[in-house]
Amino acid sequence: MLREKLARFHHCRPENIIVGNGSDELLALATRAFVEPSIDPAPASAAGGGEGAPRAGAEAPNILLRARNARSSASVRAIQGASRPSRSVVQFFTPSYSLYPVLAEIQGGVSNPVPLHADFSLPSVGELRRGGRWDFRAALTYVTAPNAPSGRGYSTRELDALCHAHRGAVVLDEAYVDFADENAMALGLRHRHVLVARTFSKAYSLCFLRVGYLVGHADLIAALQKIRDSYNVNGLGQVAALATLANLPYYRNNFRRIRATRERLSRELAALGFRVYPSQTNFVLARPPEWPAGAWLEKLRGRKILVRWFDLPGVRDCLRITIGTDGEIDALLEAVRRILRVNR
Repeated sequence: MLREKLARFHHCRPENIIVGNGSDELLALATRAFVEPSIDPAPASAAGGGEGAPRAGAEAPNILLRARNARSSASVRAIQGASRPSRSVVQFFTPSYSLYPVLAEIQGGVSNPVPLHADFSLPSVGELRRGGRWDFRAALTYVTAPNAPSGRGYSTRELDALCHAHRGAVVLDEAYVDFADENAMALGLRHRHVLVARTFSKAYSLCFLRVGYLVGHADLIAALQKIRDSYNVNGLGQVAALATLANLPYYRNNFRRIRATRERLSRELAALGFRVYPSQTNFVLARPPEWPAGAWLEKLRGRKILVRWFDLPGVRDCLRITIGTDGEIDALLEAVRRILRVNR
């Protein structure tokens, strides 16, 4: 029943949807389906960079075949040691979701992390080809859209261009897309090798109930259905997800409120000297003035304001601030003003 409701919501067929125990289970399922274990410790850096590479979708039938046979053939290929490097590559931009390299390691694949631009914008296909690190034949490519932890959103046009250039499977991870101006759901139905991942955990607040889903070509979804665990979604989660879909006006109003509060927070932080990156999520990433981000974390914590800090390349000098209620945002801004006044 949940698949039927989701199909109506996304204007597709139930055969285009697979539901899982949160989207994380489905990301793991995709990794199992598409990625061959490797005995080679390093990826081929430019396996698909040439201009003469076949167009996207050229290998889609092979993707489907590998998915259907994944459970039985992956171990055989590993024993034989016959996997090509690109068939073992799990590729993603950095910074992004920390689960991707973990899934690659569990599967015995090879991670190929490639940096985003300094402002977290997406490199163009031409830039990726010239850079030589991006593998357009990678077995599986994850794109977090909007990006986390930066909050940066990407247009459907640029995501479509990236998908079109790929020969391997692509998963567009849209965990935060309900807070964005546009989404790429149509790409999961347009391209045979593209899946779009969604979750009820973020915008719909069902994180403890674990319900997520993938949307894609019916043949690709059927292949994934063959290797998923039986009864993988709990009944209470399904009931809650159905109730959520029956109350979409409430949630859409909440999304509008969060977007409005996000814009207000971004403006006021910028006026206080923060560099605020554009966000299409329910949080903002901001580089604070005066002190390192880690010091700001402690100063705010001392005033009972909790924000997030990632000790990771590219975001180490930033704070990630969740969009709370207007009252919570007012408390944050007042704490920031007091901290800055003490320093001056």
